[in-house]
Amino acid sequence: MRAKLLILASSIGMLGWGAVLPYQYAYAADTRGWGALIAAAASSLFSVGALVAAPIAGRLSDRFNPVHVAVAAQLLGAAGAASLVFADDPAVFLAGMLVFGLGLAAAVPAKQVLALEWSSTGDRRKVFAYKFTGEALGMAAGAFLAGQIIDLGRHDGLDVGFLMAAAGFVVSSAIIATAGRGARRNAEFAAETVSGLADERRPGAFRLVFANPALRWSAVVMIALALGFYAQFEAGLPAYGITVLEVDPVAVGTAAAVNCIVIVALQVVVVRLTAKVSAPVLLMAVGGIWVAAWLVLASAQLAPGVASAMFVMTYGIFAVGETIYSPVLNPLIASLARKGMVGSTLGAMSALQTAFTAAGPLVAGVLLGAGLGDAFLGMHLALSVLAVFAAWRLKRVIAAMPVRYEPPTRPISVVDPVDA
Repeated sequence: MRAKLLILASSIGMLGWGAVLPYQYAYAADTRGWGALIAAAASSLFSVGALVAAPIAGRLSDRFNPVHVAVAAQLLGAAGAASLVFADDPAVFLAGMLVFGLGLAAAVPAKQVLALEWSSTGDRRKVFAYKFTGEALGMAAGAFLAGQIIDLGRHDGLDVGFLMAAAGFVVSSAIIATAGRGARRNAEFAAETVSGLADERRPGAFRLVFANPALRWSAVVMIALALGFYAQFEAGLPAYGITVLEVDPVAVGTAAAVNCIVIVALQVVVVRLTAKVSAPVLLMAVGGIWVAAWLVLASAQLAPGVASAMFVMTYGIFAVGETIYSPVLNPLIASLARKGMVGSTLGAMSALQTAFTAAGPLVAGVLLGAGLGDAFLGMHLALSVLAVFAAWRLKRVIAAMPVRYEPPTRPISVVDPVDA
């Protein structure tokens, strides 16, 4: 029951992302007249907030009750979102976006730890899959609802989006607090956490990631897959479709909707079909699906008459990979984390993904702005191939561990990564 409430809370908490982020650039640059520099800076500060918050929140989730960390983080995000209603000058707006990003990102590793604690071995992938699907639906619902009621022709036209984001965080926090009331942390997990925290030689999370071969290859897979699709979902792919393929902007919206529909339709089926397949093999499959998607998009140039349909199809193909990727990666990372550092490791990985994802739109802007559409495609095809190779290397590293890798019965390491 607690896992179901967490999924609901995660979905509601993502309303703010959909209600604000798709519209904030136009709001800051045009509606408020602050210009493109302030609008871009707001997006950058949002990402900076995420980079700072995720590792800190991850470590706090190891030291304290992750319920408290998630609730506090989301209430901080609510305060940041609500403050944007009163932002009448660029400095206040930028500060509000920074706090918004801090709160949104800080809640991520805490909720991931809760998903691990509130699920059994057999249900872990399913819980993460449903959580991902719920968050996707929350984002889509936020974007749709805000799109119906905001008015970017008025200075207060996005206030309803800011308030929707704040309310989503508050409701999500209330659900998590209710779910966590009276819950006892897994005794074995708590003992491992205390043991890990008492170790004076305990390294930082980033140092641990880069020192442990399994985590290092997991990070390479995650970064390659993030750059190969997620970094371009909202900016690079639409820009390529409009500028190179000359698709109608309506097709971009249709593609995003198809992406969400495919995830919702296939997620449960995919989890059942892949339940007994190892995580590295599944990540190799995701990389292969990414390769197929980019090849379909590249072939769209050769068939202008159906370019829009192939563009939409590409988003659907990516969605199939997402249904495999989302339930697998975080449980895998948690199983490889050192004792007492599950939250810290998840937070470090989240920060790495955010950092590289934030660079995606800039890279796309440079390449597409210079008319290098083929280079844009080639780079992302190469990243997808790299993801396949890194997942293969991860499979070999895990196979060579002293204890054969199995899905974890609790969110701690199967071996001490220091000895791996």
